[in-house]
Amino acid sequence: MRADLHVHSNASDGTDSPAEVIRRAARAGLDAVALTDHDTVAGHPQARRALAGDLMLVPGLELSCQLQGRSVHLLAYLFDPGDDELAAELTRIRDDRVLRARAMVDRLAALGVDISWDQLAAIAGPAVIGRPHIARAMVASGAIAEPREAFTADWIADGGRAYVSRYALDPVRAIRLVRGAGGATVLAHPRAGREWECSDEQIAGLAAVGLAGVEVFHPDHTPAERTRLRALATDLGLLASGGSDDHGGLTGNRIGSETAADGVCAALIAMTTGATVARGR
Repeated sequence: MRADLHVHSNASDGTDSPAEVIRRAARAGLDAVALTDHDTVAGHPQARRALAGDLMLVPGLELSCQLQGRSVHLLAYLFDPGDDELAAELTRIRDDRVLRARAMVDRLAALGVDISWDQLAAIAGPAVIGRPHIARAMVASGAIAEPREAFTADWIADGGRAYVSRYALDPVRAIRLVRGAGGATVLAHPRAGREWECSDEQIAGLAAVGLAGVEVFHPDHTPAERTRLRALATDLGLLASGGSDDHGGLTGNRIGSETAADGVCAALIAMTTGATVARGR
């Protein structure tokens, strides 16, 4: 089974609608795709309606966490979105994203970047606001040439001049919340750069409290890191997951470029009870 278990839509910071994500997944020849927008499941209903044929939708999200002062993202799958405790935390995270974005717009304005909250809100639309939206607003203002230039110390990278921290869950608590809602978690892109790096010891600690897998196959992981992560996953009894982390046009429309190891999608389905996969038929 070719399963891309990490994909975003414009329900968070991707450029394509959930329906278009599903259409692109089908064109890429995938058997399964997970819609994992940041801290929201708002795109799932539209994605389900767009399904056709045998393509399988795995409902999920990418959950914002923080471990020892560093951003950590957990991919959560097949949980009950109506679980009261998890839903309350997601609402708190999304609300704080708005406060953070407003503060970052103010800092950028003080640094001479001509963007406003109204411009940012127009770019994000109804989506959960994230730094990629701010980066797109900076491009529109002429401050930078392309979105990736925003993620530097000069601008909005962690610790950058216009960076503002926000509320995020402790990953141990997040793992327990998702498991309590009948779902399973996979650690996202732990070697995709300094901002996201998790040590072997930290991954082992998360495995000890119920982490189900680690994202081994990711566009920003080198072949050497993939080899090391897969060996670590084997040692810890974790699933070797993978996904394109596609954000539509922002990442070159790369859906299907990375997939999970054989059997991972089926294993996630078998270990969860909070939600079910969907098919076009």
